[in-house]
Amino acid sequence: MTSATSLPGLEERHAELGTLRLRYLTGGAGDPVLLLHGLAGAAANWAELLPAAVDRYRVLAPDLPGHGRSGRLAARADMTAFADVAAQLLERESAAPALVVGHSFGGLVALRLAHRRPDLVRGLLLVAPAGIRSGARAARAAILASGFVRPARWVAPFRHRYADRAWYRRALFQPFFVSDAAALSPTATLGFLEGSTQHIDLRTAGRALVVDDPRSDLEHVRCPVVIVWGARDPQLPLEDAFEYARRLRAKLRLVADCGHFVIGERPRACLDALDELARL
Repeated sequence: MTSATSLPGLEERHAELGTLRLRYLTGGAGDPVLLLHGLAGAAANWAELLPAAVDRYRVLAPDLPGHGRSGRLAARADMTAFADVAAQLLERESAAPALVVGHSFGGLVALRLAHRRPDLVRGLLLVAPAGIRSGARAARAAILASGFVRPARWVAPFRHRYADRAWYRRALFQPFFVSDAAALSPTATLGFLEGSTQHIDLRTAGRALVVDDPRSDLEHVRCPVVIVWGARDPQLPLEDAFEYARRLRAKLRLVADCGHFVIGERPRACLDALDELARL
Protein backbone atom coordinates (compact mmCIF):
# COMPACT_ATOMS: atom_id res chain seq x y z
CA MET A 1 0.00 0.00 0.00
CA THR A 2 1.44 3.36 -1.00
CA SER A 3 1.88 6.38 1.23
CA ALA A 4 -1.16 8.57 1.61
CA THR A 5 0.84 11.52 0.29
CA SER A 6 2.02 9.64 -2.84
CA LEU A 7 -0.89 10.96 -4.86
CA PRO A 8 -0.79 11.97 -8.53
CA GLY A 9 -0.64 15.69 -9.15
CA LEU A 10 0.74 16.63 -5.73
CA GLU A 11 4.16 18.07 -5.01
CA GLU A 12 5.85 18.36 -1.61
CA ARG A 13 7.36 21.77 -0.86
CA HIS A 14 8.99 23.57 2.07
CA ALA A 15 8.75 27.28 2.87
CA GLU A 16 11.03 29.25 5.16
CA LEU A 17 8.67 31.63 6.96
CA GLY A 18 10.94 33.58 9.27
CA THR A 19 12.30 31.04 11.73
CA LEU A 20 9.63 28.49 10.84
CA ARG A 21 10.09 25.82 8.19
CA LEU A 22 6.68 24.84 6.85
CA ARG A 23 6.09 21.68 4.87
CA TYR A 24 3.12 21.52 2.52
CA LEU A 25 1.60 19.69 -0.44
CA THR A 26 0.43 21.52 -3.51
CA GLY A 27 -1.04 20.67 -6.88
CA GLY A 28 -3.86 21.21 -9.32
CA ALA A 29 -5.09 24.32 -11.11
CA GLY A 30 -8.01 26.68 -10.83
CA ASP A 31 -9.41 28.51 -7.82
CA PRO A 32 -6.95 28.30 -4.89
CA VAL A 33 -7.99 26.17 -1.92
CA LEU A 34 -6.16 26.03 1.42
CA LEU A 35 -6.73 22.88 3.52
CA LEU A 36 -6.05 23.17 7.27
CA HIS A 37 -6.04 19.93 9.26
CA GLY A 38 -7.02 19.31 12.88
CA LEU A 39 -5.05 18.98 16.10
CA ALA A 40 -2.52 16.11 15.97
CA GLY A 41 -3.19 15.83 12.23
CA ALA A 42 -1.17 16.54 9.10
CA ALA A 43 -1.64 17.36 5.42
CA ALA A 44 -2.13 13.65 4.74
CA ASN A 45 -5.43 13.78 6.68
CA TRP A 46 -6.98 15.02 3.43
CA ALA A 47 -5.93 11.88 1.52
CA GLU A 48 -9.49 10.90 0.56
CA LEU A 49 -10.41 14.37 -0.62
CA LEU A 50 -7.17 15.42 -2.36
CA PRO A 51 -7.39 13.40 -5.62
CA ALA A 52 -10.76 14.92 -6.56
CA ALA A 53 -9.80 18.37 -5.25
CA VAL A 54 -6.67 18.69 -7.41
CA ASP A 55 -8.75 17.84 -10.47
CA ARG A 56 -10.69 21.09 -10.11
CA TYR A 57 -8.79 23.39 -7.73
CA ARG A 58 -5.28 24.62 -6.99
CA VAL A 59 -4.68 23.03 -3.60
CA LEU A 60 -2.35 23.95 -0.74
CA ALA A 61 -2.28 21.54 2.22
CA PRO A 62 0.29 22.35 4.93
CA ASP A 63 1.43 20.47 7.99
CA LEU A 64 0.54 23.13 10.53
CA PRO A 65 3.34 24.27 12.90
CA GLY A 66 4.40 21.56 15.33
CA HIS A 67 2.68 18.91 13.22
CA GLY A 68 3.99 16.44 10.68
CA ARG A 69 7.23 17.65 9.14
CA SER A 70 6.81 21.35 9.89
CA GLY A 71 8.77 23.27 12.49
CA ARG A 72 7.36 24.73 15.68
CA LEU A 73 6.15 28.12 16.80
CA ALA A 74 7.10 29.82 20.06
CA ALA A 75 5.87 27.86 23.09
CA ARG A 76 3.17 30.41 24.01
CA ALA A 77 1.93 31.07 20.48
CA ASP A 78 -1.81 31.71 20.22
CA MET A 79 -4.32 31.00 17.48
CA THR A 80 -3.45 34.21 15.65
CA ALA A 81 0.11 32.92 15.22
CA PHE A 82 -1.20 29.83 13.43
CA ALA A 83 -3.46 32.03 11.29
CA ASP A 84 -0.51 34.27 10.40
CA VAL A 85 1.43 31.23 9.15
CA ALA A 86 -1.50 30.35 6.88
CA ALA A 87 -1.55 33.94 5.63
CA GLN A 88 2.17 33.85 4.86
CA LEU A 89 1.76 30.64 2.88
CA LEU A 90 -1.06 32.12 0.77
CA GLU A 91 1.00 35.22 0.09
CA ARG A 92 4.13 33.24 -0.74
CA GLU A 93 2.21 31.12 -3.24
CA SER A 94 0.24 34.09 -4.64
CA ALA A 95 -2.87 32.04 -3.89
CA ALA A 96 -5.22 34.69 -2.52
CA PRO A 97 -8.06 35.15 -2.19
CA ALA A 98 -8.53 31.47 -1.42
CA LEU A 99 -11.30 29.16 -0.38
CA VAL A 100 -10.13 28.05 3.05
CA VAL A 101 -11.18 24.65 4.40
CA GLY A 102 -10.54 23.92 8.07
CA HIS A 103 -11.23 20.73 9.99
CA SER A 104 -11.60 20.89 13.80
CA PHE A 105 -8.56 22.86 15.07
CA GLY A 106 -7.95 23.90 11.46
CA GLY A 107 -11.44 25.37 11.39
CA LEU A 108 -10.52 27.71 14.21
CA VAL A 109 -7.31 28.66 12.38
CA ALA A 110 -9.42 29.39 9.30
CA LEU A 111 -11.78 31.62 11.30
CA ARG A 112 -8.88 33.57 12.77
CA LEU A 113 -7.39 33.95 9.29
CA ALA A 114 -10.68 35.28 7.86
CA HIS A 115 -10.99 37.73 10.75
CA ARG A 116 -7.40 39.01 10.60
CA ARG A 117 -6.86 38.93 6.83
CA PRO A 118 -10.21 39.12 5.02
CA ASP A 119 -8.34 40.11 1.86
CA LEU A 120 -6.87 36.60 1.67
CA VAL A 121 -10.09 34.63 2.18
CA ARG A 122 -12.79 34.30 -0.47
CA GLY A 123 -14.88 31.84 1.53
CA LEU A 124 -14.75 29.40 4.45
CA LEU A 125 -15.65 25.73 4.59
CA LEU A 126 -15.63 24.74 8.25
CA VAL A 127 -15.73 21.00 8.89
CA ALA A 128 -16.61 20.29 12.54
CA PRO A 129 -14.72 23.42 13.67
CA ALA A 130 -13.49 23.52 17.25
CA GLY A 131 -13.68 26.64 19.37
CA ILE A 132 -16.99 26.84 21.23
CA ARG A 133 -16.93 23.94 23.71
CA SER A 134 -13.17 23.35 23.43
CA GLY A 135 -12.56 25.28 26.64
CA ALA A 136 -14.90 23.11 28.72
CA ARG A 137 -13.08 21.26 31.48
CA ALA A 138 -13.39 17.74 30.02
CA ALA A 139 -12.55 18.85 26.50
CA ARG A 140 -9.59 20.89 27.75
CA ALA A 141 -8.17 17.90 29.62
CA ALA A 142 -8.48 15.63 26.58
CA ILE A 143 -6.93 18.18 24.22
CA LEU A 144 -3.98 18.92 26.46
CA ALA A 145 -3.41 15.22 27.20
CA SER A 146 -3.11 14.52 23.48
CA GLY A 147 -0.13 16.86 23.36
CA PHE A 148 1.70 14.87 26.02
CA VAL A 149 0.67 11.29 25.32
CA ARG A 150 0.20 11.26 21.52
CA PRO A 151 -1.37 7.76 21.55
CA ALA A 152 -1.41 7.36 17.75
CA ARG A 153 2.38 7.53 17.78
CA TRP A 154 2.58 4.00 19.17
CA VAL A 155 0.29 2.34 16.65
CA ALA A 156 1.13 4.32 13.52
CA PRO A 157 4.24 2.24 12.66
CA PHE A 158 1.90 -0.69 11.93
CA ARG A 159 -0.43 1.30 9.67
CA HIS A 160 0.74 -0.11 6.35
CA ARG A 161 0.32 -3.67 7.64
CA TYR A 162 -3.11 -3.28 9.19
CA ALA A 163 -4.85 -0.29 7.57
CA ASP A 164 -7.09 -2.62 5.59
CA ARG A 165 -8.19 -4.53 8.71
CA ALA A 166 -11.51 -3.48 10.21
CA TRP A 167 -10.44 -4.42 13.75
CA TYR A 168 -7.42 -2.09 13.53
CA ARG A 169 -9.53 0.85 12.37
CA ARG A 170 -12.16 0.12 14.98
CA ALA A 171 -9.60 -0.01 17.79
CA LEU A 172 -8.06 3.30 16.75
CA PHE A 173 -11.00 5.46 15.72
CA GLN A 174 -14.25 4.22 17.21
CA PRO A 175 -16.17 5.71 18.92
CA PHE A 176 -14.27 8.93 19.67
CA PHE A 177 -13.44 9.90 16.07
CA VAL A 178 -15.74 8.07 13.64
CA SER A 179 -19.21 6.58 13.62
CA ASP A 180 -18.39 3.44 11.63
CA ALA A 181 -14.70 2.57 11.63
CA ALA A 182 -15.24 -0.55 9.53
CA ALA A 183 -16.45 1.68 6.69
CA LEU A 184 -13.40 3.96 6.91
CA SER A 185 -11.15 3.29 3.92
CA PRO A 186 -7.53 2.11 4.20
CA THR A 187 -6.48 5.32 2.42
CA ALA A 188 -8.23 7.46 5.02
CA THR A 189 -6.68 5.37 7.80
CA LEU A 190 -3.19 5.93 6.40
CA GLY A 191 -3.92 9.62 6.00
CA PHE A 192 -4.98 10.08 9.60
CA LEU A 193 -1.95 8.21 10.95
CA GLU A 194 0.82 9.26 8.59
CA GLY A 195 2.06 12.38 10.38
CA SER A 196 1.62 11.11 13.92
CA THR A 197 5.16 9.74 14.27
CA GLN A 198 6.67 13.09 13.23
CA HIS A 199 4.91 15.69 15.39
CA ILE A 200 7.33 17.77 17.42
CA ASP A 201 4.95 20.04 19.34
CA LEU A 202 1.24 19.45 19.84
CA ARG A 203 1.10 21.19 23.20
CA THR A 204 1.37 24.68 21.76
CA ALA A 205 -1.57 24.12 19.43
CA GLY A 206 -3.59 22.42 22.19
CA ARG A 207 -3.02 25.27 24.63
CA ALA A 208 -3.85 27.86 21.99
CA LEU A 209 -7.08 26.05 21.20
CA VAL A 210 -8.45 25.73 24.72
CA VAL A 211 -7.91 29.38 25.65
CA ASP A 212 -9.36 30.80 22.43
CA ASP A 213 -13.02 31.77 22.18
CA PRO A 214 -13.87 32.99 18.67
CA ARG A 215 -17.47 33.90 19.37
CA SER A 216 -16.87 37.59 20.03
CA ASP A 217 -15.28 37.97 16.59
CA LEU A 218 -17.60 35.85 14.44
CA GLU A 219 -19.80 38.80 13.51
CA HIS A 220 -16.76 40.36 11.81
CA VAL A 221 -16.33 37.43 9.39
CA ARG A 222 -17.93 38.71 6.19
CA CYS A 223 -17.04 36.09 3.60
CA PRO A 224 -19.44 33.28 2.63
CA VAL A 225 -19.33 30.32 5.05
CA VAL A 226 -20.49 26.72 4.70
CA ILE A 227 -20.36 24.38 7.70
CA VAL A 228 -20.25 20.58 7.53
CA TRP A 229 -20.88 18.58 10.71
CA GLY A 230 -21.13 14.88 11.48
CA ALA A 231 -24.53 14.21 13.01
CA ARG A 232 -22.94 11.67 15.39
CA ASP A 233 -19.83 13.67 16.30
CA PRO A 234 -18.88 12.48 19.81
CA GLN A 235 -16.42 15.34 20.40
CA LEU A 236 -18.37 18.44 19.41
CA PRO A 237 -22.12 18.68 20.08
CA LEU A 238 -24.64 19.68 17.44
CA GLU A 239 -25.45 22.74 19.53
CA ASP A 240 -22.05 24.10 18.52
CA ALA A 241 -22.90 23.58 14.84
CA PHE A 242 -26.12 25.54 15.20
CA GLU A 243 -24.41 28.32 17.14
CA TYR A 244 -21.66 28.66 14.54
CA ALA A 245 -24.22 28.70 11.72
CA ARG A 246 -26.33 31.34 13.45
CA ARG A 247 -23.44 33.64 14.36
CA LEU A 248 -21.74 33.31 10.97
CA ARG A 249 -24.97 33.44 8.94
CA ALA A 250 -23.69 30.24 7.37
CA LYS A 251 -25.17 27.33 5.50
CA LEU A 252 -25.09 24.17 7.62
CA ARG A 253 -24.86 20.65 6.22
CA LEU A 254 -25.38 17.78 8.67
CA VAL A 255 -23.93 14.44 7.55
CA ALA A 256 -25.92 11.43 8.76
CA ASP A 257 -24.19 8.55 10.56
CA CYS A 258 -20.87 10.39 10.63
CA GLY A 259 -18.49 11.26 13.46
CA HIS A 260 -15.79 13.87 13.93
CA PHE A 261 -13.49 12.75 11.09
CA VAL A 262 -15.90 13.89 8.39
CA ILE A 263 -13.09 14.56 5.91
CA GLY A 264 -12.21 10.85 5.93
CA GLU A 265 -15.61 9.31 6.58
CA ARG A 266 -17.56 11.35 4.04
CA PRO A 267 -15.10 13.10 1.71
CA ARG A 268 -17.75 13.37 -1.00
CA ALA A 269 -19.94 15.47 1.29
CA CYS A 270 -17.00 17.78 1.99
CA LEU A 271 -16.15 18.13 -1.69
CA ASP A 272 -19.78 18.86 -2.56
CA ALA A 273 -19.81 21.58 0.11
CA LEU A 274 -16.57 23.03 -1.29
CA ASP A 275 -18.09 23.14 -4.77
CA GLU A 276 -21.13 24.91 -3.32
CA LEU A 277 -18.88 27.45 -1.60
CA ALA A 278 -17.00 28.09 -4.84
CA ARG A 279 -20.29 29.02 -6.50
CA LEU A 280 -21.32 31.54 -3.83
